[in-house]
Amino acid sequence: MKEVIGLFVVVLTSLMGRADGIEPNSGYCIGNQCFTVFQDPSDFTTAQNQCKDQGGHLMTIRSSVSHDILLILLGNFTLRFWIGLHLPTGCPDAAADLKGFQWVTKDSESDFFNWAPSFDSSCSSHRCVSVSKNDEFKWIQEPCGERAAGFLCEYSFSEPCKRLAVSDGESVTYWTTLGFGGEDVLSLPPGSIALRRPAETKYVCLSEQWQQAPWSCDIQKGGCDYKCAVDPKQGPSCYCPPGQAVNPANKVTCVVATEDPCLPLRCAHACNKSGDSYKCVCDHGFKLAQDGRSCLALNDCMDKRQCPRENFVCVNTVGGFQCVCKDGYTMFGGMCVDEDECMSAPCEHICDNTAGSYKCSCYEGYKEDPKSPNKCTLYCGEEECVAECDPNDSFQCYCPEGYVSEEREHGTFCIDFDECSSDYCDQNCQNTFGSYVCTCSPGYTLVGQFTCVKNEDGTVTEGTGAATTPNIPTTPPVPYPDPTRQPSGVTVGGLVGIIVCTAFFIVLLVFLAHHFLSGRGKMESAGALKAPEDEAYDLQQVTSDTKEKPPQRDI
Repeated sequence: MKEVIGLFVVVLTSLMGRADGIEPNSGYCIGNQCFTVFQDPSDFTTAQNQCKDQGGHLMTIRSSVSHDILLILLGNFTLRFWIGLHLPTGCPDAAADLKGFQWVTKDSESDFFNWAPSFDSSCSSHRCVSVSKNDEFKWIQEPCGERAAGFLCEYSFSEPCKRLAVSDGESVTYWTTLGFGGEDVLSLPPGSIALRRPAETKYVCLSEQWQQAPWSCDIQKGGCDYKCAVDPKQGPSCYCPPGQAVNPANKVTCVVATEDPCLPLRCAHACNKSGDSYKCVCDHGFKLAQDGRSCLALNDCMDKRQCPRENFVCVNTVGGFQCVCKDGYTMFGGMCVDEDECMSAPCEHICDNTAGSYKCSCYEGYKEDPKSPNKCTLYCGEEECVAECDPNDSFQCYCPEGYVSEEREHGTFCIDFDECSSDYCDQNCQNTFGSYVCTCSPGYTLVGQFTCVKNEDGTVTEGTGAATTPNIPTTPPVPYPDPTRQPSGVTVGGLVGIIVCTAFFIVLLVFLAHHFLSGRGKMESAGALKAPEDEAYDLQQVTSDTKEKPPQRDI
């Protein structure tokens, strides 16, 4: 029974997996493989993701048989379609059979090769491959970022079913879980549905066998035209709306009832015949209430057998449940496989994939950033260490927070800065490499990581009363700086000394300027006084020489 439930889960998850995806234009199944063609313009990466979401991968053409299938699928298309061949790294190797290219399954095994004569072996060549009917389906290199007309997907499965035998006047139409079907399908994957006409009987493929409807209500309503219900004694059964009854010939379709014995029962969900009478039954995921007609929802996930396969989890829904993959796992071929999160480069330095998750680590000289575990910051852990310098500019160097750089003859070094010398802590301070820790004396409590507040109740803490600073906050309280931020190199006393010296120097300059200007003023005053004296003397001499003699009288 457990194996049957597990197979139901695989079929259900495969149906849910493609419910939101695009529909293929056509498909072909042979043995344990199916192939589909999608006419959906996409670049190479998008095409590969589309196939992966459907539970497969881009088609690999490793043999002449798969090449023939390619011809069948693309016989009516003339544009270009992606196949699962690409060059992930490096340059092409013209001497190799696959020219250094790989299939998307990460291997190079192949018995068939169909390269175009125009193959480009240069390192700048295109790295993805497409095919087209117009080029006789040769493998042609294309830019991976360009959009082809579509792509081909490949799927693998186990326990397939063969075609149903038909009698004269009968026909069978098939639908696969991959979204295509028809009457000429030779091999069908588990979960495929078959409809036999004209009887309108339905079948589902399970464990290489066709099981006639009604089957499990989890898979397409058990094959019922209207709804599926579970009778604890009889298993799944179909029922019809009021005024109609289940066709006894195929047990899934509804026909007009000449007389409906279920109407007087007023069943909330369904009514089934039990012996010579009728009784109410409930849809799958519900149970019959004590009144015999109401239905109560069940938590199907309480039954641990619902999702038995590895890495599946059960999600309860109204009237049912869903089997989905655990976090860190993805659906592939009906199984939940580990998803390699490192492919999306979530870590700044080193990424190690783990089962269902991943782990980030840092290069030597760095440590994990406590604010962002996927990032790394410079780390020394000693009193001094070599600085991290730009290889293109030796003068552009970096140190961890809490360190200062010092240029030496042989390079630049990072020296731990003693923050305790700047009196950032209210009472006690202990310097650490790249930071510092504030503590308080007995009877005080550390508040805000810097300030010590006296205990109001007068209690004295045992021992020293030291309290270690927790993680340094992003924005420390004013006026204390962040312990990991490089503080100013000037102390308060030094700053006062600088101010006093500057003031003294200014006063001295003023005094000297005043003295110089005063001396010059005296010199100019003496010169001015001398000049008038000389001028007065000269004027007196002139006056004396030209003094008019008195007139003489005649005798």
